[in-house]
Amino acid sequence: MEPDGDLNPDTDDLPLRANTNHILVRHYVLDLTVHFDRKAISGSIVLFLQPCSEVMTRPQDGIECRVVEETGAKEAEKSENASLCSFREVDTIKHHARDSDQTRVRTAPVDLGESTIKDTKGLGNAISRMETVSGALSGVGTQAQAEAENIQSSCWWENNSDGDFTLVLDCCDLTVSKVEEVDVASLSAMCSHLAEVSSERTGVSSVSPQAAFIHSIMSMPSSQWRQQYQLLLQCSRAPGVQDGRSLHFHTDRWSLQVRKRGASSPQEFPQVLRISYETKPTGGSVRWTKDQDNRVCVYTAGSPINNRALFPCQEPPVAMSTWQTTVRAPSECVVLMSGEEQAVPIEDQDPCFLIWNYYVTMPMPASTFTLAVGHWHQVTAEIPPAFEKEPRDRMDCGKRAKLGSGSGEWTEAGIVSSLGSSTGEVVNGSTLQTGSGDQTTRADSAFCFSSLEDERLSVTDYSGMMNDGISCSHGDYPCRFTDPSAGSQRVIPHRVFAPVSLLQKAQMGVLLLLPRCLAAASIVLGVHPFPRLDVLIVPSGFSSLGMASPHIMFLSQSVLYGGSSASGESPLSLCGSRLCHEIAHSWFGLVIGARDWTEEWISEGFATYLEDIIWAQAQQLSLQEGAEQSDLKALLRWRRLSDELQNSEEELQILRPNMENTGQVSESGSSMVKHALNPDKSFMQVHYLKGYFLLRFLASQVGEQQFSDFFRLFVKKYHGQLILSQDFLQTLLITFPGITRKGLTLSAIYADWLDQPGIPKWLYERSTVWSQTRLVEEVKAEVVKWILHSQSHQGKGRKRKRKQPKVIYKEVTADQLVMLLELLLEEADLSVATMCTLQRTYNLQNQDAEVRHRWCELVVKHGYTEAYGDVEHFLVHDQAMGVYLYGELMVQEDPEQQALARRCLSLVSEEMDQQARRVVEEMVL
Repeated sequence: MEPDGDLNPDTDDLPLRANTNHILVRHYVLDLTVHFDRKAISGSIVLFLQPCSEVMTRPQDGIECRVVEETGAKEAEKSENASLCSFREVDTIKHHARDSDQTRVRTAPVDLGESTIKDTKGLGNAISRMETVSGALSGVGTQAQAEAENIQSSCWWENNSDGDFTLVLDCCDLTVSKVEEVDVASLSAMCSHLAEVSSERTGVSSVSPQAAFIHSIMSMPSSQWRQQYQLLLQCSRAPGVQDGRSLHFHTDRWSLQVRKRGASSPQEFPQVLRISYETKPTGGSVRWTKDQDNRVCVYTAGSPINNRALFPCQEPPVAMSTWQTTVRAPSECVVLMSGEEQAVPIEDQDPCFLIWNYYVTMPMPASTFTLAVGHWHQVTAEIPPAFEKEPRDRMDCGKRAKLGSGSGEWTEAGIVSSLGSSTGEVVNGSTLQTGSGDQTTRADSAFCFSSLEDERLSVTDYSGMMNDGISCSHGDYPCRFTDPSAGSQRVIPHRVFAPVSLLQKAQMGVLLLLPRCLAAASIVLGVHPFPRLDVLIVPSGFSSLGMASPHIMFLSQSVLYGGSSASGESPLSLCGSRLCHEIAHSWFGLVIGARDWTEEWISEGFATYLEDIIWAQAQQLSLQEGAEQSDLKALLRWRRLSDELQNSEEELQILRPNMENTGQVSESGSSMVKHALNPDKSFMQVHYLKGYFLLRFLASQVGEQQFSDFFRLFVKKYHGQLILSQDFLQTLLITFPGITRKGLTLSAIYADWLDQPGIPKWLYERSTVWSQTRLVEEVKAEVVKWILHSQSHQGKGRKRKRKQPKVIYKEVTADQLVMLLELLLEEADLSVATMCTLQRTYNLQNQDAEVRHRWCELVVKHGYTEAYGDVEHFLVHDQAMGVYLYGELMVQEDPEQQALARRCLSLVSEEMDQQARRVVEEMVL
């Protein structure tokens, strides 16, 4: 186990403390209750553990040996007396609730409160049975005394292991009240089940009956998963062991550590543990906020610390596990989660609560566990009349936008006829009351099954891939890749949820585009890895445009349909491309994940590359149209990457920062995620963009279609597994030996793309080609017109104005409009008249968020006060994209702009993502 070290939570690496080389969590059973009144989630988690084959030997001299990297030895020495912790002997705890709310918790934790030991560093309260700390619990003593007592507790823990094995879990910002061994021997099911399982089958006849029972359950074939989960649930509800052999636990800043007296190895350690705990309102894994209807909600926000502040777990990605979850929430709320089947809520004994149950059978890292509880409403599938005015033969959201001289009405290519069948089939359509009055939601039902047979989307059946000679290489679980019916299912069941105020926008964009994007993704990549999908429009403080998790996707309101039925249709390219990006993560990021979290490009670079291919397929573009659109996007991304690399530290530009040590961990399995807590890194896109360009480079070497075919074969071989860069690259080089003969080797790719900062030579050369394509040349021609327009309105003084010839501006796509505004940003001056005409011509305030972001930058640069309202609207409603716009407002040193920045920050500070708020406050305050 590695020590905490002297970590700064804002700037340093993220420790993964779990000793996964010694023991693994195979399954979690969570029983949680959501308390909006005190912003806490309380309950218990039961861990089903399995010792690893290579185990830790008994420590010498009765002291547990710490495993520390050689380079970290000195830091380990320093940290021995530095960690703040809490320790309690489980057998001495008396369980009671200090307020009436806690009587709702099935396994009620002790309410330690916020008034015990105040820790200015936010590291939690210290509790110990030791006499010195009990004084602190009564509120006596200064903070310095409390810290001294914590150090004593920490030293006591380190020096009193008596040779016992220590289970280390990743954990922070949790109040842990009890850890106990679960007495599975008390279950009648144990005897009956063991009678059916021979010792030859279990292979564990030499161990205890309890261990044999758990081993037999975990070894059940995937065809019996329902029976297996019923047994696991029964085990999780068994009482704690009452044999007097106590468990001890200890929490420090980043971990929960558990020992059992006399258990000196993982094999002797209990295989089923129950941990009772409660989250803290300030915990970083979940966001307590209000939605766009000003109603309370909570959701897992994709924090850099992942889920360790939601439940104690093993965070390293190699700790793949399954889970079952029961969530008890207020009856007016909807609970959405990672889960293979839609949850039908059942009544609780308390009529104010409902109970929701979810489960997953595919082993996944604990970081993928996702939860959202709020007053969400399901978006219905009826198409509004405004979308039935201009039916077209096919969907092409990249079509030209109509220019408006005054009203600024835009028309994207119609999605009506192509998605008209997306009203689909509704199953189990009973409604669930979610509030007062007539507001309802189909929380228990209403999946859409879109029929696309009448559409012109090409039909490719990859069910033949079931027999392509590549078998599953993962462990045994119910795998969709071996299910023939899944191979021909192009559109999986899906639902969309949003606050009431956003239902229409979500309907006009997400619900209409989702079936098309799902179908296109299956054409490009084959079998959908997951059987269903929920999409949730999350609160405005969400820090990114989207986040993909198993069975559920979060989308920012910034990607929604931007217009209204009265003003015509708005461009849908941002919504469609973002949907395709997040859907692509089902294959790269979820069903195939990075074994080392520093290799984010394996997830984000792949999703960015596939986003273009899937979106082009969804739009039904011709090969030429798709290539032109792809090249334009490539140029935009090149400009973004080039700008980012000029303004960032070189160490943050490397896609494989651990280089030859990538994937390596300590003897115990613990490691550090480099730069994970660096605030600058969280707003960088180098892993998206540089990774995307590496894949474009590889596609140029082997051929676009061949590369696409390779993706499908790679998914078939590696699904359900974790990979490193070398796994993908070596497979590619073996599949296409011709590129190796050209000199493209693994070491060359590492040197040019993964292990060095900056931009590879190929990318410089290719960007020149992209800047000369037809779509870009059209934009350049429009830019010239605007520059001439500006020059004609500057320096006229009182001279008589000469009537200017009317200029005809060419219709452009949304991506072209982004490029146009970026090129105009390079101009030193633009006249007020030009800014006014520009805004009116393209109806800029009603475009998608990518366009409006560039427009706001232009407004700030040229001090166009008439459009400061657009800037304020963007900063308030598009928080995921507006962080650096605050900096641009401040750097101009214009009092009015600086006042605007401060006003916007004051309006949204309470709902902003914590990390984004810290960055903005540094700029503004």
